[in-house]
Amino acid sequence: MLTPLGWGTAAGSAALYAAGWWLGYPEPAMLALAGLAAVAVAIGWTLPRPRLEVRREITPLRVGRGEPAVGVLHVTNKGRGVRALTAYDAAGSTTVAVDVPRLRAGGTRTVTYRLPTGRRGEIPVGPLRLVRADPLELARRVREYGAPQTLLVRPRTVPLALLPSGRAHHLDGPTSDRSPAGTATFHALREYVIGDEMRHVHWKSSARTGTLMVRQLVDASLPTTTVVLEARPEQWPEPDDFELAVDAAASVAAGAAGAGFPVRIRTGNGPVAETRGGPDDAEVLLDRLTRVAPEPGPGSVVDAVRRVRAGGSLVVVASGGADLGRIAAVRKRFDRVVVLRVRPDRPASAPPGMQLIDFADLDALAASWPLLGRSR
Repeated sequence: MLTPLGWGTAAGSAALYAAGWWLGYPEPAMLALAGLAAVAVAIGWTLPRPRLEVRREITPLRVGRGEPAVGVLHVTNKGRGVRALTAYDAAGSTTVAVDVPRLRAGGTRTVTYRLPTGRRGEIPVGPLRLVRADPLELARRVREYGAPQTLLVRPRTVPLALLPSGRAHHLDGPTSDRSPAGTATFHALREYVIGDEMRHVHWKSSARTGTLMVRQLVDASLPTTTVVLEARPEQWPEPDDFELAVDAAASVAAGAAGAGFPVRIRTGNGPVAETRGGPDDAEVLLDRLTRVAPEPGPGSVVDAVRRVRAGGSLVVVASGGADLGRIAAVRKRFDRVVVLRVRPDRPASAPPGMQLIDFADLDALAASWPLLGRSR
């Protein structure tokens, strides 16, 4: 409750009073009493507790890195009138000053402020801290209001088209309940719902169960887009370069997922996400990539590639010093291999059977991406 200045004033006043009393001088004792009185007044100054009810909204709860997000505080005074005050809302490692206007008894004010979104990650917001201090800064009391929330700052993305794999896949490949609906492969029986085609009704099962049953057909031929992100810290001496790499991986993954195709994302330390072609896949992938950070480990991007199923398109997002020769060693396992290098020091030629894009920002990646389809 007491600040360092307050503790120093109290200790110094006590010592001064003892010295004055011991030596028989009233002046130091009177000065000491004044210091102790100032400390007591400071404590009393901070005692009143405003009865506030705080409700917080974050709009939007998910935002791309660098995009605007706002916090909205609805402050209701449940006690006597409160003068205008300054509160502080925690937003990750930063603190945002929030000016709350004067509130009459029972009154409500809405305060809006910008939230920092410059860094990717899960940003805890709140609680609101009301700091009450005396004019001499001898005492300070901090009270918290409102439940904290989490702002998800996801990677930035640019629209990228799906890479054509250039190869047909077997129609009787692996299927699941999340496989896209189609007309090719039988997966399971389910109850009839309005809109199902009558030609898909399984009459024998319907007669046996007494419920109209239809065949659930899926399309198992969709090629998978595999995105492998280099995440070893020694490969990313500049943090901004790693953030750009995550943005590029997110753009590739979101483009494939938005087209309804399966996507898997890995780093050298293991899987990050895997989807099967559902309508919400892009959101899932972006949420998972929000939590990716440089992490030491023995696995390189080549090791990560060797641990995934072959087939479809492979996109490797690597630093400028990536070993293209080692990546080329696994190119035969995939229909198409693309390497994205972030801000390389020198240009390089792609080994046979691979495609290479060097880029310094997302706009450059978006401009070069359409050329992949022409040069294959």
